[in-house]
Amino acid sequence: MKFTVNVDCTPEEARSFLGLPDFGPMQEAVLGQMQEQIQKNMTAMDPEGMMKLWMPNAMGGMQAFSDLQKTIWDQMTGIAAGASPTSFTTDSTTGGKKRKGS
Repeated sequence: MKFTVNVDCTPEEARSFLGLPDFGPMQEAVLGQMQEQIQKNMTAMDPEGMMKLWMPNAMGGMQAFSDLQKTIWDQMTGIAAGASPTSFTTDSTTGGKKRKGS
């Protein structure tokens, strides 16, 4: 024998029927405190300071991303000028790009 029971109720009704606690008021209080703290800190800090606090490696990461973009752009312009894609190497002493053999 097999039978199915469908219950149509809200999550609040299901929690109260099953005897589970209602964390709604506590969640609202915690979220309110978090929002108040964030707003207080936002007025005290400048955007750059907040970025450094939230993502300590962001500024270094942005420089690395910028360097990657420059490397790709240099290689693409070299290809457009007729150079082969592998004819560029990194000069470790100066950090710049140079053609092999030059």
